[in-house]
Amino acid sequence: MSELEEEYRLDYFEEEGFYRKECPVTGAHFWTRDPDRETCGEPPADDYTFIDDPGFDEEYSLEEMREAFLSFFEANDHTRIDPYPVAANRWRDDVLLTQASIYDFQPLVTSGQTPPPANPLCISQPCIRMQDIDNVGKTGRHTMAFEMMAHHAFNSRGEPGEYAYDGEVYWKDQTVRYCDEFLASMGADLDEVTYIEDPWVGGGNAGPAFEVLYRGAELATLVFMSMEQDPDGEYLMKDGNRYSKMDTYIVDTGYGLERWTWVSQGTPTVYEAVYPDTIEFLKENAGIDLSDDEEALVRRAAKLSGYLDIDEIDDLRAARADVADELGVDADELTALLEPLEEIYAIADHCRTLAYMFGDGIVPSNVSTGYLARMVLRRTKRLVDSVGVDAPLDELVDMQAERLGYENRDTIRDVVRTEERKYRETLERGSRRVEQLADDYADRGEPVPVDELVELYDSHGIQPDMVEEIAASRGAEVVVPDDFYSLVADRHETAGEGPAAAARDERLEGLPETETLYYDDQERTEFEAVVLDVFDRGEEGYDVVLDQTMFYPEGGGQPADHGTLSTDDVTVEVEDVQSRDGVILHRTDDDPGKGEIVRGQVDVERRRRLMRHHTATHVIGHAARQVLGEHVRQAGAQKGTDRSRLDVRHYRRITREEVRAIERVANELVTSNLPVKIEWVDRNAAEKKHGFDLYQGGIPPGEQIRIVQVDSDVQACGGTHVARTGDVGAIKVLTTEPVQDGVERIVFAAGEAAIEATQRTEDALYEAADVLDVSPEEVPATAERFFEEWKSRGKTIDRLKHELAEARAAAGADEIDIDGTPAVIQQLPADADELRATANALVDEGKVAVLASDAGGSAQFVVGVPVGVGINAGEVVGRLAGKVGGGGGGPSDFAEGGGPDVDALPEALEEAPDVLRQVKRA
Repeated sequence: MSELEEEYRLDYFEEEGFYRKECPVTGAHFWTRDPDRETCGEPPADDYTFIDDPGFDEEYSLEEMREAFLSFFEANDHTRIDPYPVAANRWRDDVLLTQASIYDFQPLVTSGQTPPPANPLCISQPCIRMQDIDNVGKTGRHTMAFEMMAHHAFNSRGEPGEYAYDGEVYWKDQTVRYCDEFLASMGADLDEVTYIEDPWVGGGNAGPAFEVLYRGAELATLVFMSMEQDPDGEYLMKDGNRYSKMDTYIVDTGYGLERWTWVSQGTPTVYEAVYPDTIEFLKENAGIDLSDDEEALVRRAAKLSGYLDIDEIDDLRAARADVADELGVDADELTALLEPLEEIYAIADHCRTLAYMFGDGIVPSNVSTGYLARMVLRRTKRLVDSVGVDAPLDELVDMQAERLGYENRDTIRDVVRTEERKYRETLERGSRRVEQLADDYADRGEPVPVDELVELYDSHGIQPDMVEEIAASRGAEVVVPDDFYSLVADRHETAGEGPAAAARDERLEGLPETETLYYDDQERTEFEAVVLDVFDRGEEGYDVVLDQTMFYPEGGGQPADHGTLSTDDVTVEVEDVQSRDGVILHRTDDDPGKGEIVRGQVDVERRRRLMRHHTATHVIGHAARQVLGEHVRQAGAQKGTDRSRLDVRHYRRITREEVRAIERVANELVTSNLPVKIEWVDRNAAEKKHGFDLYQGGIPPGEQIRIVQVDSDVQACGGTHVARTGDVGAIKVLTTEPVQDGVERIVFAAGEAAIEATQRTEDALYEAADVLDVSPEEVPATAERFFEEWKSRGKTIDRLKHELAEARAAAGADEIDIDGTPAVIQQLPADADELRATANALVDEGKVAVLASDAGGSAQFVVGVPVGVGINAGEVVGRLAGKVGGGGGGPSDFAEGGGPDVDALPEALEEAPDVLRQVKRA
């Protein structure tokens, strides 16, 4: 008996006359109404039998199937809720993309810390699974972008009030009953439905689960999340860990919208059911026109495509050959027929994925969700070029964005066009690196490793098939794994570890949470408190814990308050303030005394400057979205007293005109003197009203969250703020700069700091005017004139150097013979530019050049070699530079180097002829 066998013995199965069986092909246990059934219904035990023979009474479109599901569960007392974004890192910090509907409720709801938006509920949640990228197009059933229709119930066996939800809504029997009833409402033959036992494990939780199969297609997964990892747990699960029951237990179902639609239509693949218009457009554009016989073969092959899951087979080509044998056709001919169609299918799916990503505001970059979006776009571009589709990529993505109902379609198209341009530039820079790498491995006689392929893609965006082509032309072998893109995605698909928890002093655990007074009155800066404890931190000072405080601890990008704590006998300086699990630590330069009553005084000027800058950060963020687009979201922020910075996600550099517009919008908000509204609200209500842009600055825990509203900008925020926007004073953008690709930094100052920054800029302008002896207004034109004159003189100097080099080359310096090739070896009183120019002139005359100089107090070498001579310039330079205590290198035709030992330069030049002959004869 398996660890969970009893968990699968449902009263419902007994009532309905189900049989439990073991599949002879897969070894899985399953439940069926059919007493004669032997196999579980899942490929390779069973083929797709719904192709050309739809499994339901009617054909459904995506929209019709979604509505049928949600309406069914609404009729069964579930509340329909709106889907969440595909960027899961908008409301949680442990993952990047939404891969299942349960992601919407992790970790706060599933742990019982906060209530769900409804209980029970139903949803159709857009998802993106990057790990399926290599399967898309090949299996006929995998889509990277999909909607997970789901119903959820959140149950608890804890004491009333212990968790955010109490009691049991429904559990396993009712969940399976709902699945049967929905299938029946579609007209499915329930005798053909199987429920396969497949325990679920993930994220430290586990539970029994059923995969629901119908005519070879997996239509749903019913997960009963009810266990947590426990080394002493009763249940040993498939990941090798033990688990025990937990107080909360959750119905977590997933019904694939695309699969249900596919089964209703019986098309050869899921792609014709999901993207019918797009597939036809792409096929026509690429000139793919199949004969009747070819169409028939595609349909026959589609019924066996369940064998081609890259996650479960070692060799795609071998698996496809098996399919060809089954069909009685040549494997190469089948591949030639199917591969262009598979690329068309992948393009359609990838464009939908990009529409979801960019529609939900993901900005391409080299990290996080931005990297994943960039990876999908570049792969799509390569597929489009490969199959011969000449439609613009932004148009293809826009077709999907329009179908999905996004309103920011102009921005989506602009993002795609900008990324295509960046990709072309990247390819131009990266192709030389591929050639060098291919030459290296060709010389070794080794294939280019997969790690190098992944690194080339990661760093340069070079697709593996392009590497394969370049490498083959240079005699190097490349073997691209079938799951290449999954390997790349694995590098980037987790959000990474959160910040390490600060080390706790055991004494902190016994202290109560500090009462925070700074939220009651943000203008108040004096208070009294009792010293609960003092921690001696040695040379770093003391950490003082009070029962209450007006000092704001560092957090959310806002620095801590400074000030003093005073008793009748001593005054200590508060130099830093930190919060540790609700206990606030005041770092001081002396010990005020445990048990003492202290008077706290916050540094008023510092607090007010920080308040102005924090509110100004919200104002600048709002202005940036108004000017740059609604896709703009905060990627980081740091407030200060003299200046602050806001990092925003944006797909191109911010122009000077845009900076001026941001400043104008920001200062209009200031002069409007709008109230800065602050309130504590119910989390679910806030999310429903304002969406997940609430969490620009981080994701707070708890059922109640503090929100700050400035005009139409609303964010969850724990910082201190001014009462009205007019209290901020002037806002001045100081600089903008790229932090990384896809993230722009806006540095600004507010209030007195803005005036001080403007005055510093004016002082610099007036100083420049004095130096140039012109008025401040004339400085730009005068500086431009001086710059153009300087450039002109530089060009003249370069021309004269070139003429001097040609004159030196023509002067007939002594030549020596190196196995039939003339060579000039000479020390010149010249800088590096002149050495290079003279060497090039000699090479143009067919001579090997070995030139040296001691200009600048060091020995310098330049070696140039004509084409076909057979002397490696880089090796020659390396040997000569070594003789003067240095090094050097470069390509085989031109190289440079040097060293500090000037005295050894003459001797090195004397040995140069021998070095040339040794290198040539090697």
